[in-house]
Amino acid sequence: MKLTRRVKEILSWYESDNPGTKGNLARILMEGKLGGTGRMVILPVDQGFEHGPARSFAPNPAAYDPHYLFELAIEAGLNAYAAPLGMIEAGAATFAGAIPTILKVNSSNGLSTTKDQAVTGTVADALRLGCSAIGFTIYPGSEYQFEMMEELRELAEEAKAAGLAVVVWSYPRGPMLDKVGETALDIAAYAAHMAALCGAHIIKVKPPTAAISLDAAKKTYEKFPIEDDGAKRFAHIVQACFNGRRLVVFSGGEARTNESLLDEVRAIHAGGGNGSIVGRNAFQRSKADALALLGSIIDVYKTKV
Repeated sequence: MKLTRRVKEILSWYESDNPGTKGNLARILMEGKLGGTGRMVILPVDQGFEHGPARSFAPNPAAYDPHYLFELAIEAGLNAYAAPLGMIEAGAATFAGAIPTILKVNSSNGLSTTKDQAVTGTVADALRLGCSAIGFTIYPGSEYQFEMMEELRELAEEAKAAGLAVVVWSYPRGPMLDKVGETALDIAAYAAHMAALCGAHIIKVKPPTAAISLDAAKKTYEKFPIEDDGAKRFAHIVQACFNGRRLVVFSGGEARTNESLLDEVRAIHAGGGNGSIVGRNAFQRSKADALALLGSIIDVYKTKV
């Protein structure tokens, strides 16, 4: 695998990592139709844990089958496929080496009343299954945020020592935050920065809105305002990720129209974000429609900024 100049530059940002971890980051960055560009589109399928099987897969029953999800990610030419343990195990032999995989090692579920996640996979599982990375969610603002960060510290240390990359889902939620606050610009930037400080190689956050939630932050944003423009907001999140020295991708969220999602992708691209991690907007559509949408997203990321 010959690395592009852009991928070599990105790998140079991770100064403490061993060749194994850099090699796995390179596998993700060089895979698929965006390989070598520094942009990524990833398929995440952890929604069965988070929302339940019917809410996740009934709109497209083919997606109940883990093989279908591997095939979708491969046929679309994506950079990686992320899922919990059982789903990756169900296709591990058939699709070995076909696409980089990210083992989601903690999970919540819709029956829980706490803002926490259980550890449901291990670094040993990721190595056994040939994964390139582990994925872990933290909830900044939760009553359990410190325990989650401590779990991440231990798992990230083990993963990096074994040559795996670390992807962190950083989703603010908890008693201090209402629904507006969870995606407010200041909170989203704070959450992204926390993930970088926790040692993430790739950071996943939700797209930020123009709202400013924390009273303590409002004076700062009044003095140093961020223009009320989608691309400028995404650029601020990139800035919070060590001024762009950490990869950051943005979730696609709930199912919506193609044009709404593509408008957001254009803003991510213009703001210097590294890509999208699109789940329900892909696997809840028919395969033909999903491939067409993912192809359009990839085409946006191929354009010059």
